[in-house]
Amino acid sequence: MLMSKFIVLAKPVDMSGGFKDFFDTIGLTGGGLVTKGIAAVIAVIAVRMLLQLSNDPKSALQKGSMAVGTLFVAVILALYGDTLFSTVTNAKS
Repeated sequence: MLMSKFIVLAKPVDMSGGFKDFFDTIGLTGGGLVTKGIAAVIAVIAVRMLLQLSNDPKSALQKGSMAVGTLFVAVILALYGDTLFSTVTNAKS
């Protein structure tokens, strides 16, 4: 059975303004994108730290807790980083 009408999955968006229009559609500013990028790099470092744990229980516990703490910092930075850094970047002299 053939469908006679096409189903519209998404409305068209004018992207003639370049990157500003793109970042507006995904809900990020330039600073927010940098903050998410830094959080992603920290998360990758934390996962790498978790994967390199040794067989020694004492050192594995120390390194594992440091990796979990680093991952926690990455998650907090991803969630609230734009709010945290907006107080610094929007300061008035």
